Amino acid sequence: MDTTKRSSPPAPARRRAFGWPVYAWGLWDWGSAAFNAVITTFVFTVYITSDAFGPGADAKLGWALAAAGLLVAVLAPVLGQGADRSGRRTFWLGVNTAAVVVVSASLALVAPSPDYLWLGLVLLAAGNVFFELASVNYNAMLNTISTPATVGRVSGLGWGLGYIGGIVVLLIVYFGLINPEVGVFGITDADGMDVRITMLVCAAWTLLFSIPVLLTIRDDKSARTKTPRAGILDAYRLLFRSIRTLWGRDHHTVFFLGASAVFRDGLAGVFAFGGVIAAGSFGFDPGEVIIFGVAANVVAGLATIAFGVLDDRIGAKRVIVLALAAMIVAGTGVFFLYDYGATVFWVLGLVLCVFVGPAQSASRTFLARLIPAGQEGEIFGLYATTGRAVSFLAPAAFSTFIALGAALTGVADSDDVQHWGILGIVLVLAVGLALLLPVRSRTMPDSALVTTPAS
Repeated sequence: MDTTKRSSPPAPARRRAFGWPVYAWGLWDWGSAAFNAVITTFVFTVYITSDAFGPGADAKLGWALAAAGLLVAVLAPVLGQGADRSGRRTFWLGVNTAAVVVVSASLALVAPSPDYLWLGLVLLAAGNVFFELASVNYNAMLNTISTPATVGRVSGLGWGLGYIGGIVVLLIVYFGLINPEVGVFGITDADGMDVRITMLVCAAWTLLFSIPVLLTIRDDKSARTKTPRAGILDAYRLLFRSIRTLWGRDHHTVFFLGASAVFRDGLAGVFAFGGVIAAGSFGFDPGEVIIFGVAANVVAGLATIAFGVLDDRIGAKRVIVLALAAMIVAGTGVFFLYDYGATVFWVLGLVLCVFVGPAQSASRTFLARLIPAGQEGEIFGLYATTGRAVSFLAPAAFSTFIALGAALTGVADSDDVQHWGILGIVLVLAVGLALLLPVRSRTMPDSALVTTPAS
């Protein structure tokens, strides 16, 4: 297998594992978590599917997000390829991040009325598209701010800051605006103003913490190719040619893209349905769900940073395998120990969360070590596309196992067997693990294994 070292930027720019460029890069994760944690998870999606927006809002939300996923799947690899060819990753990160900020602020226009439902859904879908496209360029920067010996720690730092930053901003808006009857500046829930002002806070949060990376990691003009700009069809021809080249040079990269798409969907399912299971199966009230969510993200964030060190020591694949295996055991335990009540979910649910972040971070570093120099944006675009292509797996498996549980137990109300859904998520994780096991990882050269000083 080809283990040739990639050409790298001058040594002085990459000597220190945790210099300011690394922290500036990680702060983007901290800032953009406002979109993930507040807008798409705990606040705005709950708001837009409330009774104030009329019946069927939940289903319409699903269709809107599905359309967004399709756009990302189509656009991500081509736009990532364009950023590689133009040498303007930071520029396009800035453009897409600015779009996320504008969309986040525009969500403040969505009043609690059926007349505003589609405005809210279209804005939310657009925000998801711009966020995913920004993430392609953000992930592609990983190799420029790390070395093969530090890529795991750097990636883990970014993921960890994302989890913790999301919780900080969530706590700020929850206790400052959402929870009290009268929040800061006299804001109440009248006309949805608590949620709408929260959207402005999220926009400001994302903007503020995105500035450091845009000012610190500048585009390298020397990396720009002299190839004329390609049209959409030409870009796809180049893309398929790159896939064939990848397959011919190292088909394990292609295998990994497929395997990671499956297990990453399972990882997403843990957070997507964790709160649902906590409330529906274990009797958590809304306040307890929020408390569990805070604990889950803090645990995931700290574990991700810690496991980044392990990633650099034993390799990303071993971290992923360990994490997936532990999650399969914990998820199965949630199902079989269901009768023991909320304590089971607190313990095993947090065990699940311990390993979500490390698996996500190690997946990114595994791919970063495989990518040929100059193709980071294109391959991370494929990474986004493959993930979106199977994003139905965890939701479908969750619902299928609930239906199976109802059929096997003879229970008429599927809510009474909701805990069966965890087996569906476990199955997706297990399939992803099985697909990953045959994939060979790149062996790092001995010189890359020398520990570099951190600052």
